[in-house]
Amino acid sequence: MNRAFKFRIYPNREQQELIAKTFGCVRFVYNRMLSDRIAYYKETKKSLHNTPADYKKEYEWLGEVDSLALANAQLNLNKAYANFFRDKSIGFPNFKSKKKNHKSYTTNVVNGNIKLGTGELVLPKLKAVKMKQHREIPKDYTLKSVTISQTATGKYFASLLYAYEQDIKVIEPKVFLGLDYSMKELFISSEGVPAAYPRYYHQALVKLKKEQRKLSKCQKGSQNRNKQRIKVAKLHEKVRDQRKDFLHKLSRQITNAADRVCIENLNMKGMSRALHFGKSVSDNGFGMFVSMLDYKLKDQGKDLIKIDKWFPSSKLCSSCGEKKAELSLSERIYHCEACGIILDRDYNASINIKNEGMRMTLG
Repeated sequence: MNRAFKFRIYPNREQQELIAKTFGCVRFVYNRMLSDRIAYYKETKKSLHNTPADYKKEYEWLGEVDSLALANAQLNLNKAYANFFRDKSIGFPNFKSKKKNHKSYTTNVVNGNIKLGTGELVLPKLKAVKMKQHREIPKDYTLKSVTISQTATGKYFASLLYAYEQDIKVIEPKVFLGLDYSMKELFISSEGVPAAYPRYYHQALVKLKKEQRKLSKCQKGSQNRNKQRIKVAKLHEKVRDQRKDFLHKLSRQITNAADRVCIENLNMKGMSRALHFGKSVSDNGFGMFVSMLDYKLKDQGKDLIKIDKWFPSSKLCSSCGEKKAELSLSERIYHCEACGIILDRDYNASINIKNEGMRMTLG
């Protein structure tokens, strides 16, 4: 099993310059490899199996950065292609933008090239970087890779990925819980309890709009614009941190309470791209919440059960099983004409999701 630990690092000026150079080289290699693959396929109708090494002779400055970071750029491109061929709705690989606020690169452990010391992290090319380690890592964990990232506000982080072996006793499924996705609440549970997500983005929206208007009026390239850009980025960062903290606590609470958690296997990216759904979907972070639930449940010998997205959870009556022919999104109350039951639409769906999860598990 794998587990990641994220710590803040404090590189000196020279290390910051090398990190920035590595970000740029990784982006360049990814984009150049993608461009060459597209051109080669158009010309020959065949796949090009290029590597970062193919470009080092022409671009000698690529040798100044960690070669493993460049190798991971190739792996990421290969993965993007594989995802596209597996599911066309994911979309063809995109070029990496220099304007992207969140920058990162990944390096791997090879022959002890990465070491964790007291208050520092030794990395290829960078040498010892000051690090604030706020939690201990078990001694039987094996370090596999490190991802260095920089936020829009200029903070640096190191995400350390460890592999570990754990003899997890599978918990007998006794307590089932169904969760139906809700844009407003995050979810409604099969116990009729909403997640009551605070909608941090909407809370910060007035202040964000005000600061973004100030940013738009600043002259490009000026110091004032950069200061204002950081101010806006800090607001976004605060929202992300609040959301992440809330979801961590909520997913832990649910994991401790249920043996099997049942959800619909929804395409969150597709929903966020849909008209008028985008900000509501991305604000509550349901995809992040599901990922947290998944690994926390597995750690306790429990399981996350994903119901087919075409399962008619909203149309079925959770009391008698009768299925409605039509049910519009505007209908928020479910009224079964067969048995007469009346209840909240999402609550009804969450019960159906729970029942389907039980059927899939117990037969």
